Amino acid sequence: MIVVVAGASGFVGRHLVARLLAEGHTVRCGTRSPTTARPVGRDWVRLDVDKPETLDAAFQGADALVYLVHQMGGAHGADLLAREGASASAIAEAAQRHGLKRIVYLGGPQPAGAPSEHLAARLVTGERLRASSVSCIELRAAMIIGAGSESWTMVRDLALRLPVMVLPAWLSTRSSPIGVDDVVDALEAAVVDPLEGSAAFDLPGPEALSAKDILTRAAATAGFRPIMFPLPVLTPSLSAHWLRLVTRADYGVARQLVDGLQSDLVTEGLGYWARMGGRRPTALDTVMRRAISADEVRGLGRRWEAAARWVGWRV
Repeated sequence: MIVVVAGASGFVGRHLVARLLAEGHTVRCGTRSPTTARPVGRDWVRLDVDKPETLDAAFQGADALVYLVHQMGGAHGADLLAREGASASAIAEAAQRHGLKRIVYLGGPQPAGAPSEHLAARLVTGERLRASSVSCIELRAAMIIGAGSESWTMVRDLALRLPVMVLPAWLSTRSSPIGVDDVVDALEAAVVDPLEGSAAFDLPGPEALSAKDILTRAAATAGFRPIMFPLPVLTPSLSAHWLRLVTRADYGVARQLVDGLQSDLVTEGLGYWARMGGRRPTALDTVMRRAISADEVRGLGRRWEAAARWVGWRV
C-alpha cells in the first residue's frame, strides 16, 4: 500500500513513518521543504496544504493519506478557521480526484464547552475531510505524550524545572493524555480499517486527569515534588507569557494549548480502541517514564534539573 503522510517531518509524523515502513508500506513523506528533510531510504515529496498545486504530484497513484497538519502557532481567529477549512477542502478534493481509498486525520477532541480557536479549527478540518466521498477516519486525541511533543515539552519543563509552581484556574480542567506509541498504533490501524464511509472516533488515554494532576504525575515520575499554590488571577494570556519564560515550547503553540484547556476534554467509552479489539492504551506512568528517558538521551533540561536537585527539590 502506498501511504502519503502529510506532516511527516512533525512529532507524530516521524514516529508514524518509521512504523509504516517497518510494516512494509510504501511511504511518501509530505513536507513543505523536502530538500531539508531527506533521511536515507525515505521518499520525500513537496506537499504544502496552503498550495493546492502541490497535491497532485504527492497523491498520484497513492492508496491512502494520513493528515497530520495543523496551523499551530500561526494564524488566529477567523483566519485560522478559513485557512484550515480551505486546506482540508483542497486535500479532500485532491484525494477524491486521485482515487484514494482512505484518509486518516488526527484531530482534537470536542470540548465540554465552547472550543478554543485551534480546537474549533481541528473540528472544522475533520468535518471537511469526512464530507468527502473518500472514506475518512478522524481520530480525536488530547495531549500526546512523547519526547518532541510541544504539549509534553511544556508539561515536562513546568514539572521538572520549577521547585515552586503557581496554579492558574485552567489547570483544573481535565483531559485524557495518551502516549505517542498508542497514537501511532491507532493511526496505522485506521489506514487499513475496513470501515465503509466516514466516521470520527475519540482516542482516549488510560486516565482522565486535571492538568494539575498531569504536572504532579510527571514530576513524581522523575522523582520530584514541587510546591504548588493557586493563583486564579493568572489569565490564559499571562500564563502563555509565563510559559515562554519557563519552557522551551513555542510561544504561539503554548498560547493555543493553554486556550484549549478552558474546558474539559474528557470523553466516555473506549472510542477507537473498541475497533481495535478493545485494546487498552499504555499506562500513563509508563508513557511518562519513556518520554523522560528519551528526553534524557537527547540531553534536555539537565542544567535546570541539576539546580533543582541542589536546592533539595528531589523527593
